[in-house]
Amino acid sequence: MAVEKASHKTLKGTYSFISLGCPKNLVDSERMLGLLQLDGYELVEDPKGADFAVVNTCGFIEQARDESYAAIDEMLALKKGGDLRGVVVSGCLADRQKEELLNERPEIDSLVGVFGRDEVTRIADRLIGNLDEQQHVFRPAPIRALNDTERLRITPQHFAYLKISEGCDRLCTFCDIPRMRGKHATKPIEDVLAEAKQLADDGVKELIIVAQDTTYYGMDLYGEPRLKELLDQLETVEGIEWIRLMYFYPMYITDELIATISQSPKIVPYIDMPLQHINDNMLRRMSRRVNRADTISTINRLRDGIDSLTLRTTLITGFPGETDEEFNELLDFVQETQFDRLGAFTYSYEEMTPSAKMDEHIAEEVKVSRMDAIMSAQRDIMQQLNQDKVGTKQRVIIDRPVPDEINAYQGRSQADAPDIDGTVFVTSHDVELSPGDIVDVEVVAVTGYDLVGITV
Repeated sequence: MAVEKASHKTLKGTYSFISLGCPKNLVDSERMLGLLQLDGYELVEDPKGADFAVVNTCGFIEQARDESYAAIDEMLALKKGGDLRGVVVSGCLADRQKEELLNERPEIDSLVGVFGRDEVTRIADRLIGNLDEQQHVFRPAPIRALNDTERLRITPQHFAYLKISEGCDRLCTFCDIPRMRGKHATKPIEDVLAEAKQLADDGVKELIIVAQDTTYYGMDLYGEPRLKELLDQLETVEGIEWIRLMYFYPMYITDELIATISQSPKIVPYIDMPLQHINDNMLRRMSRRVNRADTISTINRLRDGIDSLTLRTTLITGFPGETDEEFNELLDFVQETQFDRLGAFTYSYEEMTPSAKMDEHIAEEVKVSRMDAIMSAQRDIMQQLNQDKVGTKQRVIIDRPVPDEINAYQGRSQADAPDIDGTVFVTSHDVELSPGDIVDVEVVAVTGYDLVGITV
């Protein structure tokens, strides 16, 4: 939602904001930004000279934590040098580390947990008021997902992430998300719909549906999955032209849900379904509650039921106990299934998760070599899939002009989610295009993972 500028009120102070992690965390960042803006604080790009900085952190895996620590340390260095008055750390790392984080970095002024985010203005007021004691704001996970209206969006105006639930009930053995973000909490259909209408009024054309577990939506609130009913309601929102579905857990994918996606004029034929592995032993050790046969059946039902489906997945290599034979089964599965989009990641040791206590941990170099083999196979698959698109017509949403070029733009096809998938480079000789325009493009060439096309 568009948020009133702070200049309409008495200016309380200035702040800088760093948002890290997944799209769900981004929504939390936008909510905090909106609340600060409405309360009279002004966002500035350069933290040097600001009253305070907020670092909304990710604590999911070691690499994400390292990035979060680096951002925190950068802000603390500015504070030590007198260029910044205060540093607020929020998000998953704050919830995960709590007092340990303050013991390691006592110069942090305040910690705000995931579910304390709506009190960020109170924290800011105390900083501006020179109340020097450290503040901890940790709240228990709510029964219902938090309100995400009145956001100051940092995505481009034409697309936005719409978080439909919070937390997760899955308890996968490699994942610490339930400890940081709590159990699954559904946002009621009427609240999601109201937020979608606000976003549409703010110029959003593409809604990207996110949650920790999208297909589980509604189970806690309504006693059954209600994603189909939610999508039926989102169809009615004027101004929304594309609806993109992320984080489909491979359970609760019914034939009725598939039909809704297939028949919708707005839901793009794109599904992000993280699988993590295909070997039955690995799936059991991961506590994924699915098996190989059911997974393949689900993939076939999706592809048979949804025309021109783009199927994206993520996989983990080097999970504790993964044998060469089990990895080769995963590699064969990738080559046989021909995913349209795929990301592979090495297993990350998380000391508070059940997998940390398992035996037979894999050497780092083996994990990396297995990941490289998966991604090498996927590069070959992607090259062929992209070549097959040359000469075809694709619907493309324009994201931005190409700098220093005339009539050249960067966009995304229906097969491409922001930041994680490819780009379509578009030339338009006849019509000047703007971000958010959706146009037909003929693909004329391939460059790496990206396509090159001309407007039709």
